[in-house]
Amino acid sequence: MANIPHQYTDYDSLDTITAEVCVIGSGCGGATLAYKLAEEGIDTVILEKGGYYPSSSFDNRELNQSGKVDAERGLTTSNDGSTYLTYGELVGGTSVHYWADSYRTPGDRLAQWHDQYGVAGHGAAQLAPIFDDIEKRLHVAEMEPFYYNRMNALFRDAVHALGWEGAPVKQARRGCAGSGHCMQGCAIGAKQSQLVTSVPAAMALGARVYADLRAEAFAFEGRRATQLTASVIDRRRNRPSGKQIVVKAKHFVVAAGGFNTPAFLLSQRRLREALPALGKHFGMNPTVFAHGLFPEPITLWRKPPACYGVEGFRLPRHDAAGNYVEGGYLLVPNQIQPGLMGYSVGGFDDGAADWMANLSHVGGATGWLDDCPDELGEIRVDPRGQRELAYPYGPTTQKMLRDLLKKIATVNFQAGATRVMLADLRRTELTSMDQLGAIDQIEVKPGNLFIAAPHPFGGCRMGQSARDSVTDSSHRVHGLDNLFVADPSVFPTGPSVDPSITIMGFSYIAAGHVAQALGQRLAPLPGA
Repeated sequence: MANIPHQYTDYDSLDTITAEVCVIGSGCGGATLAYKLAEEGIDTVILEKGGYYPSSSFDNRELNQSGKVDAERGLTTSNDGSTYLTYGELVGGTSVHYWADSYRTPGDRLAQWHDQYGVAGHGAAQLAPIFDDIEKRLHVAEMEPFYYNRMNALFRDAVHALGWEGAPVKQARRGCAGSGHCMQGCAIGAKQSQLVTSVPAAMALGARVYADLRAEAFAFEGRRATQLTASVIDRRRNRPSGKQIVVKAKHFVVAAGGFNTPAFLLSQRRLREALPALGKHFGMNPTVFAHGLFPEPITLWRKPPACYGVEGFRLPRHDAAGNYVEGGYLLVPNQIQPGLMGYSVGGFDDGAADWMANLSHVGGATGWLDDCPDELGEIRVDPRGQRELAYPYGPTTQKMLRDLLKKIATVNFQAGATRVMLADLRRTELTSMDQLGAIDQIEVKPGNLFIAAPHPFGGCRMGQSARDSVTDSSHRVHGLDNLFVADPSVFPTGPSVDPSITIMGFSYIAAGHVAQALGQRLAPLPGA
């Protein structure tokens, strides 16, 4: 039993991997599911396209860490360039990159998924003991006030003054030192990513992890996937080495993440032709932010981000005629490193230089939309098999973005900012709340407004029929007996909060169905 993952340098003499279950992906979905299977003694392997970088290899240098943690060094966008895609690609997946915000799925969203989309067995009653277990394993708790950086404290006080509904945000951390490099990985392993939780726990129970292996193609016989071909990635070049390895397993679980699972399944001709919903109903929590210039030092890149948040606008409000009024998003203090800050400041003139020169006094807030279900996007693959991502930014979505920007600017001013800069091409600056109307003139189009996408979902929507969904409520792909999906691509809509705990919760349930297919059962949790 290896105590560290296998890596590209280990594969010269390896041609075949065999297991009971092969899991593709090592993030919140794949690693969690593998851990639950390994607990029951099920022979499980995890394949990860990205490399293995232990916490001890993290150096807290933003650009170095981007090369290790972020897919395509953090420079991936949608096809039209309108949206910056943020996700991890290494052992531990996007959880190594995430902020560690830890929300339980709201009951109203679970009820909607059941009532409107036919999702069964994933209700509040089934998930409550699972969430209890996840929160215990990952040490999820509110951060003590001494962990708040200056922006967290100013944001909290501004929210109280505005009368908005806010609360501390629970975080998955243990022994946080306040370095502020959460998006670049955590050098001391305090952030409870899958890299330091489920992956080593699964390996300790016998699971095997193979880094630098990219899943390529399934072989199918009847209703079963019989084997998977994977390419070895030469990490030094981030390109296939030319060597391929065959993985043979009784069951396969695709957990490559919301951006990649739909694209991978679309690259399989059989699935592409059999499942018309594959790649469709895709969302990504479009995220915008505004920077504020404060009269006091802020140092936005220190201590944990998002210790306090606004949930009062989580659900959108509509008038009697059904027209959008406000809301449909979460709002939190921002955390941004200097390099990414420079990337988001429009222009190369003296004005841009002025903001960067005063960076220690720059704070800000951010928020992400709960995607409008009538204006979702689509993931496709081109003739070369490359992923394409199209997102329409429809009229309601644009209204939501502008309303969110106004709320972000408002909380910045209430917190004491003397100027607020929006992350658009013209670097729109506001000096008072009286100027919020200028936000209505900002065009939402490629290259004009900096929009990030941190939380992809859909593309493999869960439902009852192959006509309008990809998996059933057992996480099985329609039409196949031994192919499962366990990541946010199964969500019918966004969960309306940070999705990490929801992904892990659903993966517990998926693990139960995989174990059952092998004639085994997961041990019951307390309270289940």
